[in-house]
Amino acid sequence: MSKASHVIEKVGAHPYVVSKKEISQGTPVITGTRVRVIDVAIEYDRLGYTPDQIVDAHPHLNLAEVHDALSYYYENQKKLDEYLKKNLRKISQIRKRYPSKVNH
Repeated sequence: MSKASHVIEKVGAHPYVVSKKEISQGTPVITGTRVRVIDVAIEYDRLGYTPDQIVDAHPHLNLAEVHDALSYYYENQKKLDEYLKKNLRKISQIRKRYPSKVNH
């Protein structure tokens, strides 16, 4: 299994979602891209983008990929939301420690 880190893992019944340790620290992404499922979910759920608008913003994606990413997100929402909260806390801590020099 020494090659295991190079194997792309399909994520359940989601043909357009993969998790690979070397891409985005193993967070689920759309196959063949670095677009994280959580980012698609944020654009849809938090920013109010339609799937068509998400495709317009990321022309290398198609509707099937976006819908599959959203389906994966909602099936794993608790886990992915916790991941997002954890990273937002880290970003907040970094900002406090290293304030922006641009805004001054």
